[in-house]
Amino acid sequence: MMDPNNPTAKPLPRITPDNRPFWEACRRHELMLPWCDPCDRPHWPPGPVCPFCFGGAIAWRRASGRGRISSWVVVHKDWLPAFRPDLPYNAVQVELEEGVRLTGNVVGAPNSALRVGLPVEVVFDDVTPDATLPRFTPRAEG
Repeated sequence: MMDPNNPTAKPLPRITPDNRPFWEACRRHELMLPWCDPCDRPHWPPGPVCPFCFGGAIAWRRASGRGRISSWVVVHKDWLPAFRPDLPYNAVQVELEEGVRLTGNVVGAPNSALRVGLPVEVVFDDVTPDATLPRFTPRAEG
């Protein structure tokens, strides 16, 4: 969520009842996904019912944190003043081993290393005392 009083502050996640378990797990440096108990499938984004079977028995389970880049872009324009110091920065979509796709960014590698299919794993960035963001870093094949 953007801070209207500080346009140079980066936005922080908007916490809702549906996504609160995800963000609380990130603060513990764990990646959790909502799973439907009846059909045994994870889904994203979180919601009160399963998007596959519409079941309401949702449980949060630890995810592997491993996946592959399915899409990416490098941003060169300063659309938001808060991100100006990071230019050029990347935004990636990662398909996790569990099948869901998360959006984030890759750290620990130059933007020129990004490619569809690049294996990555989650790392956590404690951006404030109350907010931890999942990011991704390249990992060895396998």
